[in-house]
Amino acid sequence: DGWFMLSLPLRAPSPSSPAQGLSSSVAGASEQSKGGKWQVLQPEGPMLVAEGETLLLRCTVVGSCTDDMIKWVKVSNQDQQEIYNFKHGFFPGVMPMIQKTLEPLICDYSIYIHNVTTKHAGTYHCARLDGLSEHSGKKLDEGTSVLVKRAGDPEPDLWIIQPQELVLATTGDTVFLNCTVLGDGPPGPIRWFRGAGLNREAIYNFRGISYPNVTAVQASNNDFSILLHGISTEYAGTYYCVKFQRKPNRQYLSGQGTRLRVKAKHTSLQESEFTNERAAKVFPSGECTYLQWR
Repeated sequence: DGWFMLSLPLRAPSPSSPAQGLSSSVAGASEQSKGGKWQVLQPEGPMLVAEGETLLLRCTVVGSCTDDMIKWVKVSNQDQQEIYNFKHGFFPGVMPMIQKTLEPLICDYSIYIHNVTTKHAGTYHCARLDGLSEHSGKKLDEGTSVLVKRAGDPEPDLWIIQPQELVLATTGDTVFLNCTVLGDGPPGPIRWFRGAGLNREAIYNFRGISYPNVTAVQASNNDFSILLHGISTEYAGTYYCVKFQRKPNRQYLSGQGTRLRVKAKHTSLQESEFTNERAAKVFPSGECTYLQWR
């Protein structure tokens, strides 16, 4: 089948958009379970996707790698709908990203929603199967907010394109993380973060002090891509290109996220681990080649 780029038009809402009323809470609930402490990490959003496109919803669970304990729930107008259940059931148009163990007890429960319609607008929660019980109120206040652009809607004032789903690299490489921002949106900076939730790490701020070993590409006025130099295994994680609004101070729009996996030299990542994943392999020379395993 070869490689293809998944186009996710994550576009900013217009000033009159219902995004103004969406919760800006940080998704990263930490709960106690019978097996000990666990944490759900998912991006806050908002994300805007056009009708007919594919939406990638990311979720990393720390402290649990048990498929039959995780489900996705959508909340819209106070109605709850089960979107995907890793334990059982048939969910047309929804596919899981093949689960792999990133580290011991850190697992990926991201899903794709294909052929998006306006019915998919809402806030999505990655939660344990027992997470909708009597003590679930706090947990369901968190999640990834999603807006859907109808075919006849006017073009939004901002569009973040973060096309890489997965980047594979080796220690010492220079890694290219792609982000294109079309339009201006409200006044406010573009920033890069690694991870989600309260503990997400600031990686680069195009208008302020940033971390060492990170540089901006700036090939054009729309290019907000960055280079990570001399990476180590500690660089692994999911990176988000995010637009902020200055007044009021809030997160305005998020890219879909790019997951970076790093292997030490002289070790191997089994090809079978990446079945059906899109990846960009970065070589020490800086050349970037896109691959897809089938």
